[in-house]
Amino acid sequence: MSRTRRVLAGALLTGLTLLTGASAASADDATASPSPSGEESGPTEAGTTFRTATAIRQGETATADASTGDYLYWVFPADAGQRATVKAKVTLPESATRHGAQTWQVDVYDGLRRRQACMYGKQTGTAAADAATVELTCVLRTVRALAEPWANDPLPGSYYVRLTVVGLPQADLGLPVRTEVEVGSKDQGGSVDVDGSLSKPLVPGVSAAGQASDDGTDASPRPAAMAAEPEDGWSSGWWTSRWLWTAGGGVLAALAGVFGYSLTRGRGRPSHVPPGV
Repeated sequence: MSRTRRVLAGALLTGLTLLTGASAASADDATASPSPSGEESGPTEAGTTFRTATAIRQGETATADASTGDYLYWVFPADAGQRATVKAKVTLPESATRHGAQTWQVDVYDGLRRRQACMYGKQTGTAAADAATVELTCVLRTVRALAEPWANDPLPGSYYVRLTVVGLPQADLGLPVRTEVEVGSKDQGGSVDVDGSLSKPLVPGVSAAGQASDDGTDASPRPAAMAAEPEDGWSSGWWTSRWLWTAGGGVLAALAGVFGYSLTRGRGRPSHVPPGV
């Protein structure tokens, strides 16, 4: 009986270790953060439409010089289980050249160009007439591997960032500004896994509309701007913390069965009962 108890105790410790490891892995995933701003430089220009959006990777800091009133676009990849955070910083012209406050806004759209809501963050910010910069943040919802057709859930694929001024004195249009955009994400772990996945990520293909040439004829269509594929591929990782929870739960269930059997099984024939009875 003591040997059985030792075996059960060892197996119980193994199951608890697996479950503790799962919790630690989930915690590590949830606290993972993108590389600090400035550590990895990115593109030095921005697109002016969805089609010409500049591709950036998560962790990069993209910069661009532009004019106040321009629409600036970037595009980045986001995969299932990631909660992306978009940060934008606008360095404004000298206050002596401005005529009042400016209001800037950052918006994010998915591969189908559906506007995605920010869970929290400062999506719109107003800089006073004497302010030097304005900083914006948009924390998106976690990207799901699959969603109902009627839902507007974020899905794996390309995500567009649009930065522009939405309120300013008319006289300030055209003044030079410098912009910085950084995208990072946190992996939410197995807690957001679903049963199912898209056959392909929502990445734009070739547009059916041709570009007009100088002689007025339609040229061949060109591909729309798209984000680069993640370094490890789209949803290529098969490992999640759910495997640890499943293994740990299986071990504990087996232990419960063995322990229950050890309590309910017969303890042998009593020594005072004669044979044949």
